[in-house]
Amino acid sequence: MVKAAFSHVTTWVFDLDNTLYPPQARLFDQIELRMTRFVMNALGVGRARADLLRKQYWHQYGTTLAGLMREHDVDPGPYLTDVHDISLDHLDADPDLRGRIADLPGRKIVYTNGCAPYAERVLGARGLSGLFDAIYGVEHAEFLPKPERQAFETILAQDQSDPRRAAMFEDDHRNLAAPHDMGMRTVHVAPVPVAADHIHHHTDNLNSFLRTVI
Repeated sequence: MVKAAFSHVTTWVFDLDNTLYPPQARLFDQIELRMTRFVMNALGVGRARADLLRKQYWHQYGTTLAGLMREHDVDPGPYLTDVHDISLDHLDADPDLRGRIADLPGRKIVYTNGCAPYAERVLGARGLSGLFDAIYGVEHAEFLPKPERQAFETILAQDQSDPRRAAMFEDDHRNLAAPHDMGMRTVHVAPVPVAADHIHHHTDNLNSFLRTVI
């Protein structure tokens, strides 16, 4: 029974992008365009090369930013401000999701590879402001991104939360491996399921899944 599998959970950790809003909003289309433009300007390369590096660093390091920092010593501050300066017009408030999350017993936090100010904007557009006990961006993990275990350890230590009593909701299945190994309950939120030992549950509808948990 799903509810029983979460009976021990006292900290609920939610990714942001494509998790707390549907992927159909396609916010990452905007972000990726801005990422490519930033790489072009920062490295002095053409669009094709910048787009290639953006994808390569995402696959190799978990985020484009991590690759830019490690390979080119790029300052993360301007990058995070620039790439997240996007329109949120495609987002709608979701009162049902707000109610489902509010009903979860215990502490509720957001942890994103984006920055916290961007997360605040998205949560506002979704009608989720003031719902979470804490919002953590990549800056709170010393710019170390998911899927690296140290990033999760840093965030949970700051939050003073026990991973063995926590659950992680995430659209990128790579980012569930470390939480699983740390003892967290893992939920893959995505249109297509992925068969992997580090995924306990899959859902293509977060609202419906949370009904079964509560």
